[in-house]
Amino acid sequence: MTIQTLVLTDADSGVHLDHGELRPNSLLDLNGSSNWSIRWRTLHGGVSEGVDVVEIDNGHLSLSILPTRGMGIWKGRYHDLPLEWKSPVERPVHPMFVNQLDRGGIGWLHGFNELLCRCGLAFLGPPGTDQGEQLTLHGRIANLPAHRVEVRVDTSGPGSLEVMGIVDECSMFGPRWRMTSTFRMEAGSNRCSIVDEITNLGGRPAELSLLYHINIGRPFLEPYASYSVPSIEVAPRDSRAAEGLETYSVYGAPVAGFAEQAYFHTPLGGADGWSTALLANAGGHAGFAVHFQTRQLPAFTVWKNTVAEADGYVTGLEPGNVFPNFRGYERQQGRLPSIQPGHSYKSELALEVADTLEAVRLIQDRIHRLQGTTSPVIHQWPIARLSPAGQ
Repeated sequence: MTIQTLVLTDADSGVHLDHGELRPNSLLDLNGSSNWSIRWRTLHGGVSEGVDVVEIDNGHLSLSILPTRGMGIWKGRYHDLPLEWKSPVERPVHPMFVNQLDRGGIGWLHGFNELLCRCGLAFLGPPGTDQGEQLTLHGRIANLPAHRVEVRVDTSGPGSLEVMGIVDECSMFGPRWRMTSTFRMEAGSNRCSIVDEITNLGGRPAELSLLYHINIGRPFLEPYASYSVPSIEVAPRDSRAAEGLETYSVYGAPVAGFAEQAYFHTPLGGADGWSTALLANAGGHAGFAVHFQTRQLPAFTVWKNTVAEADGYVTGLEPGNVFPNFRGYERQQGRLPSIQPGHSYKSELALEVADTLEAVRLIQDRIHRLQGTTSPVIHQWPIARLSPAGQ
């Protein structure tokens, strides 16, 4: 067994590797696989100046991770399937070019183009003022660089590739969060696991908001594509979402000026707490699944944004520990966990890609088993327990 760890960035010791790669050699053999790699580079030019990219490729699945943008995932590929969406923001944006106070507090959107970006940690949801604090859209974590980044190759068992990054979200007279995020792929797998450990470094209890904004476009999203997630109940976020309730789980063609719709799910997990959401294309032969631990992420949001292609035709599958409502509202509903000083909150999820009818059907079968014989309660209008529009 060989475990090789390489530090790509360590701000405390002044280490930063601009570019390089790890590939198979006599010491690093992943179960006979000869086409895996870990590559890293620093982008230059335009708003991507200084953005670090770490690409892990297990021979089938590849993902490009952005340590500079809160350990988000820019894009990826599984066999011939691209894993991405076509955002109007075409390239990764360095946080120094994102003023989150722009446009009335929604400047976060200036950098929004990732397959996966996190919202939080001190707050998420719409901008506003809460307890005298000015909140901007979806928090700070997606626009904070990791101060330490490691890659690891583990040749034991099936063999695996890992990327680990540490991001601090800290403020004087504010919360002190440290997020340690680990991405792990086994050799030849169609799946990547993500484990985040978020620690309160401060001296007082602090409220934690966390949501994974997982954004998927073509070829999974298309007219008559559909999503499914085992649920206790489903409710539209607002009156606009209620307009589309009859076809809430089915997607339409791109429409210029389409006003976004969002649906709040109370998800069902198995005996182990794990649940699964799936976006499947119209033919059922391409699927993107999000597996998530409901004991840690008990809220699930689906964001439908089927606007014109040029404006960002996309849907979001979004597990979180809260819904993407204003922080004060989530506090009123008792959903905001308070983390004690020195304690941590662990969050686990996994991304899986299927590119055959059989593989998609296997994921659908899991969802059907989790749902069981009881259908979810479908609320026709927003309800006050889940959405401020229901009050």
